[in-house]
Amino acid sequence: MKYGFSKAVSLSYEQAVERVTEELKKEGFGVLTTIDVRETMKKKLGVEFKKYIILGACNPPFAYQALQAEEEIGLLLPCNVIVYESSRGTVVSAFDPMVMSVILEKPAIRPVADEVKRKLERVIAAV
Repeated sequence: MKYGFSKAVSLSYEQAVERVTEELKKEGFGVLTTIDVRETMKKKLGVEFKKYIILGACNPPFAYQALQAEEEIGLLLPCNVIVYESSRGTVVSAFDPMVMSVILEKPAIRPVADEVKRKLERVIAAV
């Protein structure tokens, strides 16, 4: 199952993280959590890892609608967006919220997931 969408960008890792954050704001998302995977791997395991960050993005009105439709959807929130270095350059990826509608089989989730997907696709396209 494809569960996200991504693209390689010509920006540096740092520029991409900044740009993703800006584009998320334009679409009404805030970044609730920031997980620096490289730093965590170094600190917890003493291993080197590539630059890789997980941004937990939230759009409060859509989160509220989703939670009204399904209390347990919090297990799938916030929407994760990742930025990392790869052989293709810097890669930016977002979780496809439509996966939630497949997992939950709740009709009320589908319109919310669809709109959030469109917003996240615009974010990725703009980076």
